Amino acid sequence: MPSSPEIRLEIRHLKLLAAVAEHGSVTEAGRRLHVTQSALSHQLRDAEEKLGTALFLRLGKKMVLTPAGEKMLVSACKVLDELRAAEGQIEGLNGGTRGVIRVTTGCYTCYHWLPPVLKKFHAKYPGVDVHIVLEATARPVEALLDGKLDLAVSACVVRNKSLRFLPIFEDELVVVMDPRHRFASSPHVHPRDFAGENVFCYPPKEESTLLQKVLRPARVEPARIMEVPLTESIIDMVSSGLGIALFAHWAAKGYVASGRIVARPLNKSGLRRKWYAVMLRSQPMTPYLTEFVSLLSRTCSLDAAD
Repeated sequence: MPSSPEIRLEIRHLKLLAAVAEHGSVTEAGRRLHVTQSALSHQLRDAEEKLGTALFLRLGKKMVLTPAGEKMLVSACKVLDELRAAEGQIEGLNGGTRGVIRVTTGCYTCYHWLPPVLKKFHAKYPGVDVHIVLEATARPVEALLDGKLDLAVSACVVRNKSLRFLPIFEDELVVVMDPRHRFASSPHVHPRDFAGENVFCYPPKEESTLLQKVLRPARVEPARIMEVPLTESIIDMVSSGLGIALFAHWAAKGYVASGRIVARPLNKSGLRRKWYAVMLRSQPMTPYLTEFVSLLSRTCSLDAAD
């Protein structure tokens, strides 16, 4: 079996690369890393010699990444982030109060839950950083399995033995419409009523609860399905009478209170949905991660119940 290629760079080289790229100066990077300019310059030459290529162009006092430097910076940031997360988790396992939680949610609207959670959490664990990974919003499960997250808040359950799903709260989905819409005078809306209606949903439509769990089983075809990524934009469309949508009650209640839209239950019994804290089964449940999930559950349950 062939041996793996030797790794030539050290962690100090990766920190140096990230610091110089951020500050554009060896002097400023040295202050950040608490290393003298001469020592830092020596480390940079050492890294470039090991790689056999320049990482920066020296334009006067400005340090600019070369194409090789840009590629190495991407890898350096990933490695350093993984190390920080691992160190935080290990420290947490040892009873420490410092660490990192990388978190995302299943939709952008859900991020409004986080400010009150973070305020309470940081009062108890000021040494734990919470990184919100926005780019994982569309694919939280994939990000978890790739090791890019510690926690995802999702309403989707997938069969995977590597994942742990902890139920944290329930909410209700309601049909929202312009106050002048014909459904506004009805006590509730049936799936069959969507036939011939323009429907707005978040992308991708292949994962839409309305389309996949309500309309498809009922064999109902809307007139048009329009994917809109922003909640406020959907509200603008709906309140203008251009179509209807299925929203979480907690996301719609402010707009309903202002009179912009009307909300009606789906069927007499309504449609409820469960949300989960999703983690890798191998993810250590540190005290601070347990507290974060608990706070998230209590805060979201109260919000959804209002």
